[in-house]
Amino acid sequence: MLVDSRLDDELRAGRKMLRTKPGAFLLGSTGARLWADYLDPEPGFSGRFDFIHKVNIPLLFKITADLVRGYEPCRTEWCPSHLLMEYKDRRVSLVEKKFIAWNDCAVSCQTWVNHSDKELVLTLETYEDLFSERNGNQLHGCFEIEHYSFDVAGVVAASDPALFTGMRLQPGESKQIIVSAAYGINGLDSRELLSERACSYVESGLTVDQVLEVQQNEYQSWFDKTPKFDSSDPVLNKTWLYRWFLLRHNAADPQYGYLSQPLFYEGRSHKKSKKPFSKGGWEFSKLINLSVPLHIMDARWHHDPKFCEGALHNMKEALGEDGMFRCLTVDTIMHSFANFSCWAAYQLYLVHRNVQFAAQLLPFMKQNVAAWTQVHGNESDHLMIEHKHTRTGKEYQPSYWYFHDFPRNPKDKQTYTHLKRVDRAVYHYLNTLAIAKLGEAVGDPEADAYYQQADQIKQNILEKMWDESSQYFYDLHYQTDEKAFVKNIVGIYPGWAEIIDDRFNGMIEHLLNEQEFNTKSPFPSVSIDCPAYSKDGGWMGHFVKGRNGCVWDGPTWPYTNSIALDSLARESKRRDHQFDSQFAHFLREYSFLHFFNRDLSQPGLVEHYNSETGEPLSDEQEYNHSYYIDLIISHVAGLSLEKDYIVLDPIDLGLDYFCLDRINVQGAELRITYRNPTQSADNIDLEAGYCLYVQGKLVYQNDKLCRTEISWAQLRSN
Repeated sequence: MLVDSRLDDELRAGRKMLRTKPGAFLLGSTGARLWADYLDPEPGFSGRFDFIHKVNIPLLFKITADLVRGYEPCRTEWCPSHLLMEYKDRRVSLVEKKFIAWNDCAVSCQTWVNHSDKELVLTLETYEDLFSERNGNQLHGCFEIEHYSFDVAGVVAASDPALFTGMRLQPGESKQIIVSAAYGINGLDSRELLSERACSYVESGLTVDQVLEVQQNEYQSWFDKTPKFDSSDPVLNKTWLYRWFLLRHNAADPQYGYLSQPLFYEGRSHKKSKKPFSKGGWEFSKLINLSVPLHIMDARWHHDPKFCEGALHNMKEALGEDGMFRCLTVDTIMHSFANFSCWAAYQLYLVHRNVQFAAQLLPFMKQNVAAWTQVHGNESDHLMIEHKHTRTGKEYQPSYWYFHDFPRNPKDKQTYTHLKRVDRAVYHYLNTLAIAKLGEAVGDPEADAYYQQADQIKQNILEKMWDESSQYFYDLHYQTDEKAFVKNIVGIYPGWAEIIDDRFNGMIEHLLNEQEFNTKSPFPSVSIDCPAYSKDGGWMGHFVKGRNGCVWDGPTWPYTNSIALDSLARESKRRDHQFDSQFAHFLREYSFLHFFNRDLSQPGLVEHYNSETGEPLSDEQEYNHSYYIDLIISHVAGLSLEKDYIVLDPIDLGLDYFCLDRINVQGAELRITYRNPTQSADNIDLEAGYCLYVQGKLVYQNDKLCRTEISWAQLRSN
C-alpha cells in the first residue's frame, strides 16, 4: 500500500508532450544529476537525456521487438513519479512503467505479451558501441562530454541477460522484464557503486508493480515534508500541489565543481539544439542567481532547508572577482543578474533560524552588496545603474529605448540608454536591509550602518523615481535622472518592498486599469499604453529573438506576477484590505497559467505567455522562475514571520474554508484554518472562524478573518 499517492493521483496528466517536437513525451521524475529532456515513444530511454547540465545524450537503452515497427499511436499517462506507456496491436502488447530515481538510475519496468503465431524477440540496445563491455547481466560504458570537465559513466543491468542477445517469447507467452541504468561521473563514481545501484532494481526479486511502488513511496517522501493546503477553491489546491512538484522536479545535487551543494534549477528544459552531445544555445539547468531568491521564497517552507542553504552556499563559495553572487555551472563562474538573494536568505532564516549558517553567510552578503555599489553605483545617489538591459533578467524592457523613441532595431547598442532601474534599486534596498536585520540577529556591530544605508536607498527611490502626476515609479536616465516614462511592471516593486505610504496611493491602481496592466491574461511586462507594447513578445512588429524569445515588452511572466501579486496583497493590507477581491481575481488568473488551456487536468508552466490570450509563448515546461507557495501562506492563510513575533493577516478571497497544516517554523508546528461561520459545516471538519494551532493546541480564534500579532514568547508558552 502506498504511503500517500495523492500527488500522483492529483497531478496525473495523460499525454504530456513538447509543443515544438511532436511525439516527444515528458517525464516528471528526475535524479539528482540525471533527467530526461524528452522521451521517444519507445520502450526504454530513447530521446534526449542530460546529466548535471545539458549534454543531449540520445540513448540510455531501449528494447527492440522484431514484430513491432513503431509504437505510435500509444497511450501514455504522465505522473510526477513515473510515466506509463501502453501499446497494443494484433501481434504484441506492452505495458511499460518508467522513471528516473533520485540516485540517477533510469528504470524501465515492462510487461510483454505475444499475441501472434510467431516468435517475438526482444533485444536490449545501447548507444552505438559505447556500452559493449559485458559482465553477467550488466553492460559497462561511458559517454564522453566534450564541453564539460566530466564524462558520464554508466552501468546497464537487465533482469534477464538473454535481453543482450535476444529474449524469445513464444506465441501466447507473456514476460515481465526490468532494465535499470545507473549513471555517475567517470572517475569519481566507482563502477562498483553504479553496479550496485543498477542491480538493486533488477535483482531485488520484486515484480514490476512492486518496483514502481518503491519509487512512488520514495518520491512521495520529499512531499511528506511540505506543508499541506486545502480550500474550497480547487484551482488554488491543484496549483499548490503542482508548485511543490515544480520544486522537486528542478531539485538537483551535482556534488561536483562549483555546485557542491544541493540547489534548484531554473528549469530542466532548454533553448538549445537537440543535436546529440551538442552545447549551443541557452540552458536553465545551472545556478542562475536571478532565480535563486524566487526558489527560496517558496522552498523555505519545506521542512528541510538544504536546497535553499545549498544554493546560497554555492554562491558564497564561488563569488566573482568583484565579490558578487554569480551564475554558476560546475566548471564556470559566470555573469551576475540583479536579484534579491540576500533578502530571501533573511526570509529563510526567519523560518528555520539557522544562526550558524546565517553568521557564515553574512560576510558574503556584505561583499555582494559592496560589489553592487562598486560596479553599478554612482556618485550622486544610492540608486543602481543597469548598463546591460539583459542583466535585470528583463531584457528588451522598453524604458531602455525611451530616450531614442523606440527604434525599429533594438539590437543597435547606440539606440538604448543605461538606466537607474527600479527593480535593481528595490533589490539593492532589500538586500541591504536584510544584512542589517540578519546582522542584528547574530550580533553584528555593523547592523546599524546597514539600516542607515537601506534608508538612504529607500529615500532615493521615493524622491527620484516617483512621478506625482502619473502616480507611478519610473526608471531614470543614468546621467540626468530624467524619467523614462514607460510603465514597466517593475514600477510597482516599491509596494512589494513596503517602502510606500499614503502619498503613493495611486501606484497599485495601475494594475487594475484595463488600459494598462489589467489584460485578459495579466500582468503584461509593460503597460499596454506603451508604444513598444507587444502582447506576444515581438518588437515593433518583428520577432527580434525568434517566436519563443524572451522579450519583456508586453508578454506575461510568472516571475513578475509573483512580485506584482505580493505587492497588491501588501498594499491591500496597508489600505484596510480594499483590494482583497482584486487580489483574489488575479491570484486565480495567475493560477490558471499553470494549466494549459485552463484545464486542471493538464498542469504545466512555461517561461512567458501572451498577455491577452494566455497562450504559452515558450515550450520549456516545468519552468521554475517564480513563486506561488509563499503567496498562499503569506496572504491566503495570512502568516508572516518577524524576528520577535508572527503576524496573521489574511486576504479575504471569499473562500468557504481553508486549512494550512504542517507548517514547521523554528521547531514548532503551526496549523491555520478558516471556516466561514455563515456556510454549512457539512463535510468540513474545521472550527468556525479563523484559527491558529500550535503543536495541535488552539491558541487563537476569531469569528472572521482579521489581523493579529502574536509574540514568539507567547506561542512557545502555549
